[in-house]
Formats: sequence, C-alpha cells, structure tokens
Amino acid sequence: MVEDAIIYACSLGLLACGINLIYTCTGTFNFSHGCMSTWGLYVMFSGVAILQVNLYCLFPVAFLFGALLGIICYICINGPLLRRQAKGITLMISTLGYDLILYCGIQIYADFLTYAFKLYPRLISMKMYDFMVGEMRAATVVAITLTATIVIALYIFMFKTRLGIAIRAISETPSLTTLCGVRPSKLHLTAWILGGGLACIGGAMISLAITGTPVMGWLLLPSMFAASILGGVNSVLGGIMGGVIIGLTEFLGSYSLASLLGSWILSYKPVISLIVMTITLIVLPTGLVGIKETRLVKKLKSKKFV
Repeated sequence: MVEDAIIYACSLGLLACGINLIYTCTGTFNFSHGCMSTWGLYVMFSGVAILQVNLYCLFPVAFLFGALLGIICYICINGPLLRRQAKGITLMISTLGYDLILYCGIQIYADFLTYAFKLYPRLISMKMYDFMVGEMRAATVVAITLTATIVIALYIFMFKTRLGIAIRAISETPSLTTLCGVRPSKLHLTAWILGGGLACIGGAMISLAITGTPVMGWLLLPSMFAASILGGVNSVLGGIMGGVIIGLTEFLGSYSLASLLGSWILSYKPVISLIVMTITLIVLPTGLVGIKETRLVKKLKSKKFV
C-alpha cells in the first residue's frame, strides 16, 4: 500500500504541475487534463498488450502523444481564443469541449481494442506488467526517479533559460514580455506541449497504482485541481509539491479509514482532496508557495546569538 501511495503521489504531482504550467502561461484552467492523462494510460497499455514493449520504454512515447494533444488544443482552440483576448471563463469552458472530444476518442479506441485485438481495455491493471527490483516494485523506483528528474529539469528550464524565464514573466506582465521581443504565441505553445506531455506521463504512471478505466481522468480531476491549488496555481514546481502532499494524504488516509470503518469508505476517497482544497482556498488562497515568514521566524532571524 505504501508503494502504491508513493506512485500515486508522484503521478498526481506531475499532473498538477502540467495544470499549473498551462495556467501560469495562458491563464487557462485545462479541464481536458483528465482525458489527456487517460490517453497516457492507453498509450502504455497498447504498447504493452499489442506490441509487447517494456512498459517503462513507453513513457517517452506517452509524453510525445500528450504533447501532440496539447498542440492540437492550442492550434485549434486555445490559441485563437487567446488572440481574441477571451476571458478566463471562456478559455476554461473551451477546454471542457476539447475534453469531451478526447473522451469520445477514448471510447472509440477502447471499442477498437476490444473488437480488433480481443482485449478488455475498460478495466486495466498495469500492475500485472510490473516487476521487482530487489524488494521494491520497479514502478516505485521509476516514479521517484522520474519525478525528481522532472523537478530538476523544470527548475533549470524555468529559472535558467530565456524561454522559461519568459514563461514566468508573461503570467505577471504580458506587455513587458512582448516589448522584450518574445512572441506570446511561442510561449503559449510551449506551455501546452509541456503540459500535455506531463498529463500523459502522469496518467501512464498513475495506472501502476490504480485501476485504469476510460473515465480514470475524470475521476482524478478533483485531486488534480486540489493539488494544483494547494501548491499554488501560479507555481509550476508548487504543483508537484501539492500533488505529493495530496496524493499521500488521500491514498494513505482513505486506506487507514477503510481499516477502521470498512472498505466502503474507499469510494469517497476524493472527498479528502475536496476538503483540503476548500480549506486551502479559505485559509491560504495563494497555496503553499504563498506562505510568508511568520513573526516567530522573523524574530528568530533577527536575534543575535553570541
């Protein structure tokens, strides 16, 4: 259970990171993130069940497929609306429409797998394709390693490269970014490519901890947005932090309650995320990254110890 919780938490961190990246750059809450993550599951399942490829070799493929979904969303929907200076609510609702298109595609593809390959793609357990590394599941090692690698890569990208710094700047002063000679459209497209890729990788990885279904992404949306808000919607790396906290709390908390109250409580697992999200919005609207130094910390820093 602990290993599943770690995999779940790391995956949720990547999913929330993708949401925050797109929102930071474009001001769009991407409600299609759920179905994007579900496509990550089906990319990995197809490679393993049909092509007999090692499931961990399919993570780059999942990222590229997610990037393609992000490109399509930006070129066909988000980009034209941003150029027309559409409001945030319009941008958000447009992603709901794209989400329904992706969901229909998932259902059609699931039927194709059923009739063409005699598979059962509506209830997928990727755990059966995993293996052990010593006394740990390979998925646990990969989840921790991949998440840490992505955190380092994103930090370097966001703080050390011109493009990353421009993405951070456009969320605060879009006009200044334009004056500096950086095209907003290039930044928006980059955000959708990275955000879509992270969504698919997160969906592929989380299927190693939970059962995959065509509605997996929809069921995970409350947890994704709770993680995003807890970490701070304007912080890309804060999303990963929020995802890890929400993931561990939700997974371990629900199973701890199940041991006391019975397995029926597991159906209400998302309630934990919703409670955390509500408390965060009331107490700390800017998320964990918005926490300022307390008076006690400031007082301790100001003291001179001889």
